[in-house]
Amino acid sequence: MANLPTVIALLVLALFVALGLFAWLLNHLLHGQRARLRRRLAQVVGRKSTIAAAAPRRRSLHRLQSGEQSRGRRWAGQMREQLMRAGIRMDVRLWLGLNVAIAVLVWLVALGLKAPPLLGPLLAASLGFGLPRLLVGWLGKRRIARFTTLFADALDIVVRGLRSGLPLGECMAIIGREVPEPLGPEFRLVMEGQKLGLSLEESLARAVERTPTADFKYFAIVLGIQQQTGGNLAETLAKLSEVLRARKRMRDKIKAFSSEATASAMIIGSLPVVVALLLTAVGPDYIGILFSTPTGHLLLASGGLLMGMGALVMRKMINFDL
Repeated sequence: MANLPTVIALLVLALFVALGLFAWLLNHLLHGQRARLRRRLAQVVGRKSTIAAAAPRRRSLHRLQSGEQSRGRRWAGQMREQLMRAGIRMDVRLWLGLNVAIAVLVWLVALGLKAPPLLGPLLAASLGFGLPRLLVGWLGKRRIARFTTLFADALDIVVRGLRSGLPLGECMAIIGREVPEPLGPEFRLVMEGQKLGLSLEESLARAVERTPTADFKYFAIVLGIQQQTGGNLAETLAKLSEVLRARKRMRDKIKAFSSEATASAMIIGSLPVVVALLLTAVGPDYIGILFSTPTGHLLLASGGLLMGMGALVMRKMINFDL
Protein backbone atom coordinates (compact mmCIF):
# COMPACT_ATOMS: atom_id res chain seq x y z
CA MET A 1 0.00 0.00 0.00
CA ALA A 2 2.90 2.41 0.63
CA ASN A 3 4.02 2.24 -3.03
CA LEU A 4 0.56 3.05 -4.39
CA PRO A 5 -0.33 6.56 -5.54
CA THR A 6 -2.26 8.62 -3.02
CA VAL A 7 -5.46 8.75 -5.10
CA ILE A 8 -5.56 4.99 -5.62
CA ALA A 9 -4.84 4.37 -1.94
CA LEU A 10 -7.71 6.66 -0.96
CA LEU A 11 -10.03 4.94 -3.44
CA VAL A 12 -9.10 1.53 -2.08
CA LEU A 13 -9.62 2.76 1.49
CA ALA A 14 -13.02 4.19 0.56
CA LEU A 15 -13.90 0.90 -1.11
CA PHE A 16 -13.12 -1.12 2.00
CA VAL A 17 -15.06 1.34 4.17
CA ALA A 18 -18.07 1.01 1.85
CA LEU A 19 -17.79 -2.78 1.95
CA GLY A 20 -17.66 -2.67 5.75
CA LEU A 21 -20.79 -0.51 5.90
CA PHE A 22 -22.55 -2.83 3.47
CA ALA A 23 -21.61 -5.88 5.55
CA TRP A 24 -22.85 -4.17 8.72
CA LEU A 25 -26.16 -3.23 7.06
CA LEU A 26 -26.63 -6.77 5.71
CA ASN A 27 -25.89 -8.27 9.13
CA HIS A 28 -28.35 -5.87 10.74
CA LEU A 29 -31.09 -6.80 8.26
CA LEU A 30 -30.52 -10.54 8.67
CA HIS A 31 -29.67 -10.80 12.37
CA GLY A 32 -30.97 -7.56 13.89
CA GLN A 33 -33.68 -7.20 16.48
CA ARG A 34 -36.48 -6.93 13.92
CA ALA A 35 -35.28 -10.03 12.08
CA ARG A 36 -35.10 -12.00 15.33
CA LEU A 37 -38.59 -10.81 16.26
CA ARG A 38 -40.02 -11.89 12.89
CA ARG A 39 -38.43 -15.33 13.20
CA ARG A 40 -39.75 -15.66 16.74
CA LEU A 41 -43.28 -14.70 15.63
CA ALA A 42 -43.08 -17.21 12.78
CA GLN A 43 -42.11 -19.95 15.23
CA VAL A 44 -44.93 -19.06 17.61
CA VAL A 45 -47.53 -18.92 14.84
CA GLY A 46 -46.30 -22.21 13.46
CA ARG A 47 -46.80 -23.93 16.82
CA LYS A 48 -50.39 -22.78 17.11
CA SER A 49 -51.57 -25.36 14.58
CA THR A 50 -52.64 -28.34 16.69
CA ILE A 51 -55.05 -30.03 14.30
CA ALA A 52 -54.84 -33.79 14.61
CA ALA A 53 -54.66 -34.26 10.85
CA ALA A 54 -51.47 -32.19 10.72
CA ALA A 55 -49.42 -34.87 12.47
CA PRO A 56 -49.37 -37.30 9.51
CA ARG A 57 -48.52 -34.40 7.22
CA ARG A 58 -45.55 -33.39 9.37
CA ARG A 59 -44.33 -36.98 9.52
CA SER A 60 -44.63 -37.35 5.77
CA LEU A 61 -42.84 -34.06 5.16
CA HIS A 62 -40.09 -35.05 7.59
CA ARG A 63 -39.58 -38.35 5.80
CA LEU A 64 -39.44 -36.60 2.43
CA GLN A 65 -36.88 -34.08 3.61
CA SER A 66 -34.73 -36.34 5.78
CA GLY A 67 -33.07 -38.03 2.81
CA GLU A 68 -32.23 -34.70 1.19
CA GLN A 69 -30.78 -33.32 4.43
CA SER A 70 -28.64 -36.40 5.07
CA ARG A 71 -27.32 -36.40 1.51
CA GLY A 72 -26.69 -32.66 1.64
CA ARG A 73 -24.17 -33.05 4.45
CA ARG A 74 -21.51 -34.16 2.04
CA TRP A 75 -20.26 -32.22 -0.95
CA ALA A 76 -20.23 -35.33 -3.14
CA GLY A 77 -23.86 -35.99 -2.28
CA GLN A 78 -24.78 -32.43 -3.25
CA MET A 79 -22.96 -32.76 -6.56
CA ARG A 80 -24.67 -36.09 -7.24
CA GLU A 81 -28.07 -34.51 -6.56
CA GLN A 82 -27.31 -31.63 -8.91
CA LEU A 83 -26.34 -34.05 -11.67
CA MET A 84 -29.53 -36.04 -11.14
CA ARG A 85 -31.65 -32.90 -11.24
CA ALA A 86 -30.00 -31.92 -14.50
CA GLY A 87 -30.67 -35.37 -15.97
CA ILE A 88 -26.94 -36.17 -16.33
CA ARG A 89 -26.36 -39.87 -15.65
CA MET A 90 -22.70 -39.67 -14.72
CA ASP A 91 -20.61 -40.57 -11.71
CA VAL A 92 -19.33 -37.67 -9.61
CA ARG A 93 -15.68 -38.75 -9.96
CA LEU A 94 -15.96 -38.91 -13.74
CA TRP A 95 -17.62 -35.49 -13.81
CA LEU A 96 -14.86 -33.98 -11.66
CA GLY A 97 -12.24 -35.66 -13.86
CA LEU A 98 -13.76 -34.00 -16.92
CA ASN A 99 -13.72 -30.64 -15.16
CA VAL A 100 -10.05 -31.01 -14.25
CA ALA A 101 -9.19 -32.09 -17.80
CA ILE A 102 -10.94 -29.03 -19.24
CA ALA A 103 -9.17 -26.73 -16.78
CA VAL A 104 -5.73 -28.20 -17.59
CA LEU A 105 -6.41 -27.97 -21.34
CA VAL A 106 -7.46 -24.32 -21.07
CA TRP A 107 -4.37 -23.51 -18.99
CA LEU A 108 -2.08 -25.18 -21.54
CA VAL A 109 -3.73 -23.27 -24.39
CA ALA A 110 -3.29 -20.01 -22.47
CA LEU A 111 0.40 -20.82 -21.91
CA GLY A 112 0.81 -21.67 -25.59
CA LEU A 113 -0.72 -18.35 -26.61
CA LYS A 114 1.57 -16.52 -24.13
CA ALA A 115 -1.31 -15.01 -22.21
CA PRO A 116 -0.63 -12.86 -19.11
CA PRO A 117 0.35 -14.95 -16.06
CA LEU A 118 -2.83 -14.22 -14.15
CA LEU A 119 -5.16 -14.77 -17.10
CA GLY A 120 -4.34 -18.47 -17.54
CA PRO A 121 -5.42 -19.63 -14.05
CA LEU A 122 -8.51 -17.40 -14.18
CA LEU A 123 -9.62 -18.85 -17.52
CA ALA A 124 -8.84 -22.39 -16.36
CA ALA A 125 -10.89 -22.00 -13.20
CA SER A 126 -13.76 -20.28 -15.02
CA LEU A 127 -14.03 -22.65 -17.99
CA GLY A 128 -13.00 -25.81 -16.15
CA PHE A 129 -15.08 -25.49 -13.00
CA GLY A 130 -17.33 -22.44 -13.20
CA LEU A 131 -18.81 -23.06 -16.65
CA PRO A 132 -19.70 -26.75 -16.03
CA ARG A 133 -21.36 -25.79 -12.75
CA LEU A 134 -23.40 -23.11 -14.51
CA LEU A 135 -24.30 -25.64 -17.19
CA VAL A 136 -25.50 -28.17 -14.61
CA GLY A 137 -27.55 -25.51 -12.86
CA TRP A 138 -29.10 -24.33 -16.14
CA LEU A 139 -29.96 -27.88 -17.23
CA GLY A 140 -31.45 -28.61 -13.80
CA LYS A 141 -33.62 -25.50 -13.88
CA ARG A 142 -34.79 -26.27 -17.40
CA ARG A 143 -35.63 -29.84 -16.47
CA ILE A 144 -37.52 -28.79 -13.35
CA ALA A 145 -39.41 -26.11 -15.31
CA ARG A 146 -40.41 -28.72 -17.89
CA PHE A 147 -41.43 -31.10 -15.10
CA THR A 148 -43.58 -28.42 -13.46
CA THR A 149 -45.25 -27.56 -16.78
CA LEU A 150 -46.34 -31.17 -17.34
CA PHE A 151 -47.21 -32.01 -13.75
CA ALA A 152 -50.69 -30.45 -13.60
CA ASP A 153 -51.75 -32.38 -16.73
CA ALA A 154 -50.38 -35.58 -15.17
CA LEU A 155 -52.52 -34.95 -12.07
CA ASP A 156 -55.56 -34.61 -14.33
CA ILE A 157 -54.76 -38.04 -15.78
CA VAL A 158 -54.67 -39.51 -12.27
CA VAL A 159 -57.95 -37.80 -11.33
CA ARG A 160 -59.77 -39.04 -14.44
CA GLY A 161 -58.39 -42.54 -13.94
CA LEU A 162 -59.46 -42.69 -10.29
CA ARG A 163 -62.94 -41.42 -11.13
CA SER A 164 -63.29 -44.06 -13.83
CA GLY A 165 -62.39 -46.84 -11.37
CA LEU A 166 -58.71 -47.47 -12.10
CA PRO A 167 -56.32 -48.06 -9.19
CA LEU A 168 -53.68 -45.46 -8.36
CA GLY A 169 -50.81 -47.67 -9.53
CA GLU A 170 -52.33 -48.10 -12.98
CA CYS A 171 -52.87 -44.34 -13.28
CA MET A 172 -49.23 -43.70 -12.44
CA ALA A 173 -48.17 -46.38 -14.92
CA ILE A 174 -50.17 -44.57 -17.62
CA ILE A 175 -48.30 -41.36 -16.81
CA GLY A 176 -45.00 -43.22 -17.09
CA ARG A 177 -45.96 -44.57 -20.53
CA GLU A 178 -47.72 -41.58 -22.07
CA VAL A 179 -46.15 -38.42 -20.63
CA PRO A 180 -42.82 -37.32 -22.18
CA GLU A 181 -39.60 -36.57 -20.32
CA PRO A 182 -38.79 -35.68 -17.62
CA LEU A 183 -42.12 -36.53 -15.97
CA GLY A 184 -42.70 -39.94 -17.54
CA PRO A 185 -39.33 -41.48 -16.57
CA GLU A 186 -39.73 -40.32 -12.96
CA PHE A 187 -43.09 -42.07 -12.63
CA ARG A 188 -41.64 -45.17 -14.28
CA LEU A 189 -38.89 -45.18 -11.65
CA VAL A 190 -41.54 -44.89 -8.93
CA MET A 191 -43.39 -47.91 -10.30
CA GLU A 192 -40.17 -49.89 -10.68
CA GLY A 193 -39.29 -49.11 -7.07
CA GLN A 194 -42.63 -50.53 -5.95
CA LYS A 195 -42.02 -53.66 -8.00
CA LEU A 196 -38.69 -54.08 -6.19
CA GLY A 197 -40.42 -53.98 -2.80
CA LEU A 198 -40.37 -50.30 -1.83
CA SER A 199 -43.50 -48.70 -0.48
CA LEU A 200 -45.19 -45.90 -2.37
CA GLU A 201 -43.96 -43.31 0.14
CA GLU A 202 -40.36 -44.51 -0.14
CA SER A 203 -40.47 -44.50 -3.94
CA LEU A 204 -41.95 -41.00 -3.98
CA ALA A 205 -39.36 -39.79 -1.46
CA ARG A 206 -36.56 -40.93 -3.77
CA ALA A 207 -38.30 -39.29 -6.73
CA VAL A 208 -38.55 -36.02 -4.77
CA GLU A 209 -34.80 -36.19 -4.13
CA ARG A 210 -34.19 -36.46 -7.88
CA THR A 211 -36.70 -33.72 -8.75
CA PRO A 212 -37.16 -31.48 -5.69
CA THR A 213 -40.03 -29.31 -6.90
CA ALA A 214 -42.67 -27.94 -4.54
CA ASP A 215 -45.46 -29.38 -6.71
CA PHE A 216 -44.02 -32.89 -6.57
CA LYS A 217 -43.56 -32.61 -2.79
CA TYR A 218 -47.22 -31.60 -2.40
CA PHE A 219 -48.25 -34.62 -4.45
CA ALA A 220 -46.13 -36.97 -2.33
CA ILE A 221 -47.50 -35.46 0.89
CA VAL A 222 -51.09 -35.80 -0.31
CA LEU A 223 -50.58 -39.47 -1.17
CA GLY A 224 -48.87 -40.12 2.17
CA ILE A 225 -51.71 -38.52 4.11
CA GLN A 226 -54.35 -40.34 2.07
CA GLN A 227 -52.73 -43.70 2.77
CA GLN A 228 -52.75 -43.00 6.52
CA THR A 229 -56.11 -41.26 6.92
CA GLY A 230 -58.14 -42.28 3.86
CA GLY A 231 -60.53 -40.01 1.99
CA ASN A 232 -61.52 -39.14 -1.55
CA LEU A 233 -58.17 -39.07 -3.35
CA ALA A 234 -59.64 -37.96 -6.69
CA GLU A 235 -61.20 -34.81 -5.21
CA THR A 236 -58.03 -34.00 -3.26
CA LEU A 237 -55.83 -34.34 -6.34
CA ALA A 238 -58.31 -32.29 -8.39
CA LYS A 239 -58.03 -29.43 -5.90
CA LEU A 240 -54.24 -29.82 -5.87
CA SER A 241 -54.22 -29.57 -9.67
CA GLU A 242 -56.17 -26.30 -9.48
CA VAL A 243 -53.72 -24.92 -6.92
CA LEU A 244 -50.73 -25.89 -9.07
CA ARG A 245 -52.24 -24.25 -12.14
CA ALA A 246 -52.87 -21.06 -10.13
CA ARG A 247 -49.24 -21.12 -8.94
CA LYS A 248 -48.03 -21.50 -12.52
CA ARG A 249 -50.14 -18.54 -13.64
CA MET A 250 -48.68 -16.46 -10.83
CA ARG A 251 -45.11 -17.51 -11.73
CA ASP A 252 -45.67 -16.57 -15.38
CA LYS A 253 -47.09 -13.21 -14.32
CA ILE A 254 -44.10 -12.49 -12.07
CA LYS A 255 -41.71 -13.54 -14.83
CA ALA A 256 -43.39 -11.17 -17.27
CA PHE A 257 -43.23 -8.28 -14.81
CA SER A 258 -39.56 -8.88 -13.96
CA SER A 259 -38.34 -9.55 -17.52
CA GLU A 260 -37.29 -5.92 -18.07
CA ALA A 261 -35.28 -5.86 -14.84
CA THR A 262 -33.69 -9.20 -15.77
CA ALA A 263 -32.61 -7.93 -19.18
CA SER A 264 -31.19 -4.75 -17.62
CA ALA A 265 -29.24 -6.77 -15.04
CA MET A 266 -27.77 -9.03 -17.74
CA ILE A 267 -26.71 -6.05 -19.87
CA ILE A 268 -25.17 -4.18 -16.93
CA GLY A 269 -23.40 -7.30 -15.69
CA SER A 270 -21.92 -8.16 -19.10
CA LEU A 271 -20.71 -4.66 -19.99
CA PRO A 272 -17.37 -4.80 -18.07
CA VAL A 273 -16.49 -8.17 -19.60
CA VAL A 274 -17.39 -7.02 -23.12
CA VAL A 275 -15.42 -3.78 -22.74
CA ALA A 276 -12.39 -5.69 -21.39
CA LEU A 277 -12.46 -8.09 -24.35
CA LEU A 278 -12.76 -5.21 -26.84
CA LEU A 279 -9.84 -3.39 -25.22
CA THR A 280 -7.80 -6.59 -25.30
CA ALA A 281 -8.45 -6.91 -29.04
CA VAL A 282 -7.79 -3.23 -29.81
CA GLY A 283 -4.99 -2.34 -27.40
CA PRO A 284 -3.51 -5.34 -25.56
CA ASP A 285 -0.61 -3.25 -24.24
CA TYR A 286 -3.00 -0.71 -22.78
CA ILE A 287 -5.05 -3.21 -20.77
CA GLY A 288 -2.10 -5.54 -20.10
CA ILE A 289 -1.02 -3.29 -17.23
CA LEU A 290 -3.91 -4.65 -15.19
CA PHE A 291 -2.46 -8.17 -15.43
CA SER A 292 1.23 -7.34 -15.07
CA THR A 293 1.43 -4.86 -12.17
CA PRO A 294 0.48 -5.12 -8.48
CA THR A 295 -1.76 -2.07 -8.79
CA GLY A 296 -3.56 -3.68 -11.72
CA HIS A 297 -4.05 -6.88 -9.73
CA LEU A 298 -5.54 -4.90 -6.85
CA LEU A 299 -7.87 -3.02 -9.18
CA LEU A 300 -8.95 -6.26 -10.87
CA ALA A 301 -9.69 -7.88 -7.52
CA SER A 302 -11.63 -4.83 -6.32
CA GLY A 303 -13.60 -4.63 -9.57
CA GLY A 304 -14.38 -8.34 -9.52
CA LEU A 305 -15.53 -8.12 -5.91
CA LEU A 306 -17.79 -5.15 -6.64
CA MET A 307 -19.18 -6.82 -9.77
CA GLY A 308 -19.93 -9.99 -7.82
CA MET A 309 -21.70 -8.09 -5.07
CA GLY A 310 -23.68 -6.08 -7.63
CA ALA A 311 -24.71 -9.25 -9.45
CA LEU A 312 -25.88 -10.83 -6.19
CA VAL A 313 -27.87 -7.72 -5.25
CA MET A 314 -29.52 -7.53 -8.68
CA ARG A 315 -30.32 -11.24 -8.56
CA LYS A 316 -31.89 -10.82 -5.13
CA MET A 317 -33.98 -7.90 -6.39
CA ILE A 318 -35.44 -9.80 -9.35
CA ASN A 319 -35.68 -13.26 -7.77
CA PHE A 320 -39.14 -13.94 -6.36
CA ASP A 321 -40.01 -17.08 -4.43
CA LEU A 322 -43.53 -18.45 -4.86
